[in-house]
Amino acid sequence: MGDLTCQDFVELVTDYLEGALDAETARRFEQHMAICPGCEIYLNQMKETASRLGEIPVESLSEETTSTLLAAFRDFRR
Repeated sequence: MGDLTCQDFVELVTDYLEGALDAETARRFEQHMAICPGCEIYLNQMKETASRLGEIPVESLSEETTSTLLAAFRDFRR
C-alpha cells in the first residue's frame, strides 16, 4: 500500500471520524494528514461541521433545505 492522495483522504474522512478504518489505513490517513496542511484543515472543518449538524434536529429542516442539502452531498460525492 502506498501513500494516500488528497482525494483518497477526502473519501476516507467519514470512516476515520467514525473509527471505521482498519489500523493500516488509519495509520496511512494520519501520516498523510501530518504532511498535508490542507487535508488537516479539511478534517478539522468536517469535525466542526459534524459537531454543529449534530445539534440540528432533522425534523426542524424544511423540505426545501433537506432537498438542497441532499443534492449538495450527492454532487460532492461525484
